[in-house]
Amino acid sequence: MSHDRSTSLTLLEQVRNRDEAAWGRLVHLYSPLVVHWCHAAGVRGPDADDLAQDVFHAVFKGLDGFRRDRAGDTFRGWLRGITRFKVQDYHRRRAAEPAAQGGTDARRRLEQLTEPELPEDTPADLGALYRRALELVRGEFEERTWTAFWRAAVEDQSPAHIAEDLGLSPAAVRKAKSRVLHRLRQEVGDLLD
Repeated sequence: MSHDRSTSLTLLEQVRNRDEAAWGRLVHLYSPLVVHWCHAAGVRGPDADDLAQDVFHAVFKGLDGFRRDRAGDTFRGWLRGITRFKVQDYHRRRAAEPAAQGGTDARRRLEQLTEPELPEDTPADLGALYRRALELVRGEFEERTWTAFWRAAVEDQSPAHIAEDLGLSPAAVRKAKSRVLHRLRQEVGDLLD
């Protein structure tokens, strides 16, 4: 699917339309967060990777049912709920397996888990998510435009200072920032709250 900026669909709409590249971008954005949640709930290594695949399989199957009907409904919240359910299912299956000879304290603690609590998103988690989203659109901009955006939006420098350094007008710096943010919103829509 080409990216005609005037008719660009949000990432979720593209995934719903079975756009493979959009699916790849969605998985790229959210896989690290899902794996982080799995680790926080006691699922490690290859099991966490397998569980993340299960989560994204459920996302793919259920995406048409995701809606933002109420205030506070977010894709990340929906994804967290799917992950929590998959982690619970994982621990139930593990608890039903025969205990290993000798047992371990870790195994007993896992068996006592009833409903794993996934951690709230930290600023570091959200920062990593935003950086992955920015990676998706960076190549679409000239270096000077990207630098102006980065310094204005990320480093919070004044447009006048940036303009002086880059040989632009302050209005051009604000326009660069606006263009990149607009493109980012086109690409990921409201996935990033």
